[in-house]
Amino acid sequence: MQTGTLIIGGGLAGLGLASRLAERKHPFLLVEARERLGGRILTETAHGGYFDLGPAWFWPGQPRIESLVSELGLTRFEQYASGQLTYEDELGNVQRGRGFASMQGSCRLVGGLGALVPALSGKLPPKRVLTSTRITQLRKLADGVRATTGDGRSIIAERVVLALPPRIAAKIAFSPALPGRATAAMNGIATWMAGQAKAVAVFERAFWREAGLSGDVMSRRGPMAEIHDASAEDGSFHALFGFIGVPPRARSEERSLRKALLSQLERLFGPAAAEPKELYLKDWAADALTATEPDLQPLFAHPQYGLPHALTNLWEDRVLLGGTEVATHFGGYLEGALEAAETVLRKVESAKSQKRHDHRHENSPAG
Repeated sequence: MQTGTLIIGGGLAGLGLASRLAERKHPFLLVEARERLGGRILTETAHGGYFDLGPAWFWPGQPRIESLVSELGLTRFEQYASGQLTYEDELGNVQRGRGFASMQGSCRLVGGLGALVPALSGKLPPKRVLTSTRITQLRKLADGVRATTGDGRSIIAERVVLALPPRIAAKIAFSPALPGRATAAMNGIATWMAGQAKAVAVFERAFWREAGLSGDVMSRRGPMAEIHDASAEDGSFHALFGFIGVPPRARSEERSLRKALLSQLERLFGPAAAEPKELYLKDWAADALTATEPDLQPLFAHPQYGLPHALTNLWEDRVLLGGTEVATHFGGYLEGALEAAETVLRKVESAKSQKRHDHRHENSPAG
């Protein structure tokens, strides 16, 4: 199997890059280890609703994601923010009205952020997308790269784009090995949200709104440290979602965690909150295609992302990093995934332009 650009990783960065290459009729192959596309974008659909277990928001002032949503014909709406904030102290005492909805002004998508995935993948030729395919080795060739899959297949490409977290990319066997400083740089880049776990509780009605509450909660007891309204804009379903503040190694027993989540919801909102129609959980720290051992350490601030110098010009630019963690301005966000894809696209087009120039020069009459 041969191609121009091999994209490893079918999250938003990989899908975004693949869709632009397809528009420009550049040859590519998109390979994803999971059975599904989307990466850290994961939206459950049930009971007529859509529930984001990965990212849920984007923000005004992020031009690429705003433009993409418009281009794909998707519908955005603002995060619900009317009503009082709820605060829970270390002892479980509940207070109301201490501040404003913290995510006011952020944007959600009708259909969840998962709606981006079929909208983008639908633009790609099916034969250029492989799922359930893990790349285990990359070998430098005289004029390209040979990729080997977990089941022994080979893919020859002019270049490879690692559109996945650098720590996950570092698990691939490179031959010859990358410089030590490059491997160290990869392993030193924290994977955004990899240590997080998220819960979504689905209800028959939005009883918190009926009580004049926004659904926003800040808790110092937990297990959810932060909760927000996750209902549909049109009222077709009602839900709350929360980020679980318990460290990864202390939340491995799911039955106990579910019990603690329901107990917390009841403390905060009363008996009705203890009986959701559905309680979804997603622990990204337990997802081997997202998190590595260093990612189990909590992040207390947004990392300073960007592409380290040690990760430039790998194998004469035959290996390019293109995931959100290497974006200069919006690293970690959906916008950063599109920013990284945009940067790689410029490099691919520049390389192709240079190749055409060299070809014309080689075939021109001698002066």
